[in-house]
Amino acid sequence: MYITLIILVFSSIFFMMGKIRSDLVALSSLLLLVLFGILTPEEALSGFSNSVVIMMIGLFVVGGAIFQTGLAKMISNRLLKLAGNSELRLFILVILATSFIGAFVSNTGTVALMLPIVVSMAMSANINSSRLLMPLAFASSLGGMMTLIGTPPNLIINEELIKHGYPSLTFFSFTPVGLVAIGVGLLYLIPVSQRLLNKKDSLQENKQNSKSLKDLMEEYHLSKDVHLVMIGKNAPFIGKTLLESNISDKYEVNVTEILRKPSINSSIFKNPDRELAHANTVLNEGDILFVQGDIRKIEAMVWEKSLRLIEDKFTSQEELMNSQKHGIAEVLVTSTSRLVNLPIKKSKFRDSFSLNILGIQRKETYILKNLKDQRIHSGDILLVQGSWRDIARLNDQQRHLIVLGQPLREASKVSLTHKAPIAAIIMLLMVMSMMFDFIPVQPVTAVLVASLLMVFSGALPNVEAAYKTINWESVVLIAAMLPMALALEKTGASQWVSQMLVGKLGGYSPYILLASIYFTTSLLTMFISNTATAILVAPIAMSTATSMGISPLPFLIAVSVGASMCFASPFSTPPNALVMSAGRYTFMDYIKVGLPLQILMGIVMILVLPIFFPFSLH
Repeated sequence: MYITLIILVFSSIFFMMGKIRSDLVALSSLLLLVLFGILTPEEALSGFSNSVVIMMIGLFVVGGAIFQTGLAKMISNRLLKLAGNSELRLFILVILATSFIGAFVSNTGTVALMLPIVVSMAMSANINSSRLLMPLAFASSLGGMMTLIGTPPNLIINEELIKHGYPSLTFFSFTPVGLVAIGVGLLYLIPVSQRLLNKKDSLQENKQNSKSLKDLMEEYHLSKDVHLVMIGKNAPFIGKTLLESNISDKYEVNVTEILRKPSINSSIFKNPDRELAHANTVLNEGDILFVQGDIRKIEAMVWEKSLRLIEDKFTSQEELMNSQKHGIAEVLVTSTSRLVNLPIKKSKFRDSFSLNILGIQRKETYILKNLKDQRIHSGDILLVQGSWRDIARLNDQQRHLIVLGQPLREASKVSLTHKAPIAAIIMLLMVMSMMFDFIPVQPVTAVLVASLLMVFSGALPNVEAAYKTINWESVVLIAAMLPMALALEKTGASQWVSQMLVGKLGGYSPYILLASIYFTTSLLTMFISNTATAILVAPIAMSTATSMGISPLPFLIAVSVGASMCFASPFSTPPNALVMSAGRYTFMDYIKVGLPLQILMGIVMILVLPIFFPFSLH
């Protein structure tokens, strides 16, 4: 028992530190349990065949199809258009639309979908987007409590009930709890967000629909950072590619665009022959390079390579960054992006998206120098440059990148495919089969059938696209942590903890015991993932209720709600982290707004859960 508890403590410490991926921590803990003989290899691997894990994989695929066909975006757009220019109406509709979508698909995907739409809607209505983005993240968690499939902890406690011989929860068993959670969240966030989240931002106070080019250049200090360099006839790299010239590495500059054979009498801004610079772009005599970097290093390059630093008298610095075909935009890096922890030079960003990275906003810091060696972090905002068409294509990469501050007409544009009705029908049939007991199909079977139909019907173009919708880190984390719960039960650790709780609190009202379970879960989920927390606390809640001879249902529901309702930290859930940079929030903003809500939600749930799920076994 003590070895199991030691492994659990060290696992929790590594989860809290966040230096090592959570799935690797979980797999390492699982391996230690096998090496110490606590679990057999068969028991250790049982999590990978668990119905919860299989169902989560299927739900990722179904949710991915709903997103990719444009169905989710269409629903959210139609709801948000009802708001008009009313700030209160927009706020309420953001909460309701996000909660509705979050009831059926992952909260991370929901926020990734809604974030650019909400930012654009806020700018159009001249509302500070910081008032909406944190509530948006919270609403995705609130909506997850509406259905059985809304959040992984719901599936985990349902599995715990089934394992101990109790009937399975229905698809809408959580709905009363979810409605209360959404109601509490709305009543709290409407006044609090108005008071604490209306951040003053000079760039957003100017009544514009979005940040202008001038705004972005001033914000990222690009006004004097871009220079024009002409290639002379004696330049040593004529006929070579930009990569072969080695000027980017040697002089620590970034060549963003190339102007081919410009006319002496025409403005560079108006010249149609501007093209984005790539590593394999061949350099010719007379080409003009758009070079970003320190002027002293650019002058050294000009002197050593027989180049000429020029000024276009017809072109302002603002025009240098813009053209009819090209522009700049801000892009948010999601926590699930493949770019996270990669240096820019190894990210193949330019090759993959045909866009240049001009700068990085990381919290309150703007990084413009030595960009190629900078590692991309989750939550970074990248300032990118390229053709408007390529920037618009980033909307198809919402698992990795989210375009911020798009014009309303772009953000609201729904690329609804002809497969959207099919995806809607498949989703509806899946929900119905899980709702009605007379349909003889297990939930996991319904989800697997729906996920396969999404591929066969063409809602997802191929199997590879289906695999890309799956968050494998979450899947492996759950599959590796489920046997930890088995180890806690097998060694008697769960029973020991539950006996301690009953011994200390058993003489009091069940409400006191319920409060201890809820707030223990709520505290743990601030430091480790909600899934891991639910897996660890669920068996303890079950043993505690069984020891007292009362129904385990309110205790297990308390575990699920406590694990899902974590608002006091930006790092407790991916949605909280996702909106941090976009909303310009600090850690203290989450404490000031999220912690009171987390405590209030706990108090309300302790009072209402026994009403919906009585302590009595009969």
